[in-house]
Amino acid sequence: MHIESCGPTAREPGDPTMAKPKILIVEDERPLVEVLRANLEREGYEVIVAGDGVEGLRQAQLKSPDLVVLDLMLPLKGGLDVCRELKSGPRTKGVPVVMVTARAEESDQLVGFATGADDYVTKPYSMKVLVQRIKKELRRAQAREEAPAGSQLSSQGVTIDRHGHRAFFRDQEMTLTPTEFRLLETMLRQIGRAFTRYELMDAAIGEDAVVLERTIDVHIKSLRKKLGEGGDLIETVRGVGYRFHEPRLVGA
Repeated sequence: MHIESCGPTAREPGDPTMAKPKILIVEDERPLVEVLRANLEREGYEVIVAGDGVEGLRQAQLKSPDLVVLDLMLPLKGGLDVCRELKSGPRTKGVPVVMVTARAEESDQLVGFATGADDYVTKPYSMKVLVQRIKKELRRAQAREEAPAGSQLSSQGVTIDRHGHRAFFRDQEMTLTPTEFRLLETMLRQIGRAFTRYELMDAAIGEDAVVLERTIDVHIKSLRKKLGEGGDLIETVRGVGYRFHEPRLVGA
């Protein structure tokens, strides 16, 4: 396995009195863990390590990490099950999960995102890229925390609460994965605009993610299903991608 070190990098300026962000690494390959730990500590993060899925869940409950780096293939409890439990737990559901695995098949990516993973990185990977993906997810999480209370986007019965990270259709709450939530938010921000699949992948998954176009199609299909009668509000733009239906003017 090829793992490279980031090397010394300039840290982003911040208040030295603030607590270090905590990263939980759930990984059973000790050499990889040590390289990850060294690079993340160099970036100024506090690192917690768990060598199996059961211990990973225990540490997530005890230490309240700011982000979890989660291997897919783990002893005692697999990464998919760990991710599901993290995303369904009241104390951990908002914690970003970056899933790391040697399984690069499209079906594996789709299952990973469906269980609630916020990002998906395949081995072997560049340590620099992984660190940047971690920073990206931490910025997203911080932006949600800093969003003003009651910050909402709404159209035609669909409402998302960006602060609470909740989504509703006709006052019925929907259970969305992080990727589905970001897709819906992206389209609601610019109703009527046709987004290409690449634009949606960039907004919902990240520009560095190695995913296929069909990945977005599967997420859109799932999102439409969860919207139920409102599924038609997400329109397919042939040859382009998708858009959120623009409301018709009365009398038009």
